Amino acid sequence: MSSRPAPFDELDRKIVTALMANARTSFAEIGAAVGLSATAVKRRVDRMRDTGVITGFTATVKPSALGWRTEAYVEVYCEGAAPPRRLAEVMRNHPEITAAMTVTGGADALLHVRARDVQHFEEVLERIRVEPFIRKTISVMVLSHLLPESPEAGASQPAPEETPGRARDER
Repeated sequence: MSSRPAPFDELDRKIVTALMANARTSFAEIGAAVGLSATAVKRRVDRMRDTGVITGFTATVKPSALGWRTEAYVEVYCEGAAPPRRLAEVMRNHPEITAAMTVTGGADALLHVRARDVQHFEEVLERIRVEPFIRKTISVMVLSHLLPESPEAGASQPAPEETPGRARDER
């Protein structure tokens, strides 16, 4: 028996597409759409979870419903060479940072920040700026989402002051 993972085929793509559109879709509904039994869909989903193709299931929430009414992108410029690992450690200490990545160009990193209001955003920005290796930041406030259905228009985590217990969806 081969230990190689099964290939990712067109049926897997259809299953992943259905789950991305609505992670609560039942295996029976997906099976009916792709021509498989619910059991066969479950086996494929389990395999894709085991191999890391599917990394989890999440809810997309309107940020303003959680109290996050202000959103910005912040370019971070570092003194010298700040390793990505060090940047990641620091960014994890700021729950308002919903995404952080290293980038090409002049900036060393780009942060996606959500806050209650402009005053809260300013407080977050000041906390980021006191890090010893941060030379400067440039912020761009989001006015509106041109693609409101995009993942960036929603939030996948609660507001910083609200951290409810996480329920695990047993599928």
